[in-house]
Amino acid sequence: MAVRKPPVPPPTAPAENGSEMGPRKLIRPSLSDVRRDTGPRALRKGAPPEQTNAESFYYLKQMQARTAIVVRLVDGEELRGWIEWYDKDALKLNRENAPNLLLQKSAIKYLYKEEEERQFRRRKAKAEGAEGGRGPSNDDGGR
Repeated sequence: MAVRKPPVPPPTAPAENGSEMGPRKLIRPSLSDVRRDTGPRALRKGAPPEQTNAESFYYLKQMQARTAIVVRLVDGEELRGWIEWYDKDALKLNRENAPNLLLQKSAIKYLYKEEEERQFRRRKAKAEGAEGGRGPSNDDGGR
């Protein structure tokens, strides 16, 4: 079997200034120079903090305002009240005409302000009221 030689590139035309373009040499710093230049900006960024305090800020704000809260538990149960106290793993929910509860945060699916629920219901009722006059029987083809 015959060995093939790699193709030879065609000769390059000289540049306008008369010098020929030859193979380029890659210029890069030596590894020892790079290691010496490691300063504070070259250090790796640390892990983010475990707690951003956003949760604490939210709970404190709701506690001070005694905001009515709806808590949805993992099992689907819904509780209403206001937050009196909280810590890393639990929060205390005060309720009217019912015993106060100490809830484990792991049992909470989500929580929201009771006011948001009222606003949602108003928007929903308003939208249904606007659509109330438009039904399949009263449809005039959009005219």
